[in-house]
Amino acid sequence: MRLEDIGFYTLSDKRARESSSTSPLARCELILTDRCNFNCTYCRGLKYEDKGDMPYWRARNIVQLWINSGLKNVSFSGGEPTLYDGLINLVKRCKKNGVEHIALSTNGSASLDYYTELAGAGVNDFSISLDSGCCSIGEKMAGGIPRSWDKACEAIQYLSTITYVTVGMVFTEENYGESGNAVKFVDSLSPHDIRIIPAAQYDKALTVLSGLPHEILSKYPILNYRINNIKAGRHVRGITEHDCHKCHLVLDDMAVVSDKHYPCIIYLREQGDPIGTTSYSYREQRRMWHAQHDTFKDEICRHNCLDVCIDYNNKVESYANNTVAA
Repeated sequence: MRLEDIGFYTLSDKRARESSSTSPLARCELILTDRCNFNCTYCRGLKYEDKGDMPYWRARNIVQLWINSGLKNVSFSGGEPTLYDGLINLVKRCKKNGVEHIALSTNGSASLDYYTELAGAGVNDFSISLDSGCCSIGEKMAGGIPRSWDKACEAIQYLSTITYVTVGMVFTEENYGESGNAVKFVDSLSPHDIRIIPAAQYDKALTVLSGLPHEILSKYPILNYRINNIKAGRHVRGITEHDCHKCHLVLDDMAVVSDKHYPCIIYLREQGDPIGTTSYSYREQRRMWHAQHDTFKDEICRHNCLDVCIDYNNKVESYANNTVAA
């Protein structure tokens, strides 16, 4: 399997072949704020010391540090990043400096005018959360916020006509029973892909989704990839004994909150420890973490690492062992 076939533009066989601590940064994610106007039932939030807005000067400096290392793809998230005052300026800085993909993870609650302004400034990948195919369950999942579901639907349908949009769907015990109809509804909004994520190892929703018709699956590479994994008996999360036990992604990929950088966004969300602070030595810090860390022995990595990340790390290992033709 080629990594390109999974559907994530940040993952490629070329990146796997050239993975190193000195290659251009393939993808970085910056958490700008913990503030959010939703109260999603499955959201764990940030550590107490990381709450609040990142000072704009720090956000600007971190982005510039990444740009200086050849940043190719960046994602801004939160909380809800559209609540952060300096977002537009950060997007413009990335666009001006040749960052190829500028992504925004949002709950879809901002005005369509503001989303249009963000797209004009350079955002060319909107990841919008929508966890249900009906208003009542959607609003419940968002913490009972009125019109939260309606606004997210409007944003998905509108933005999909002007740029790349993926819909992130989280399934838990609360909403897995309607997962099939929810995906069919999201399909009617015409996004470019659908990312389904069960909470922890909660795979009941994905078992239901294995019955989705081919005409839907064939439209969405990421959705199709994940459903095929489930059909093959593979969990969305979790490293096995037979997988690579090194995180090669850490060499050219990172997540930052406050002044700290983490192995990945999942490690950060799961309350893991940071690798270090975002000083000029951050790539050396990450190289050392990579060299010393066994992901199978790390509880967070072993239980929470996603299938796409595992496939990438396995591919890097295969190239390193010369078991995949270059």
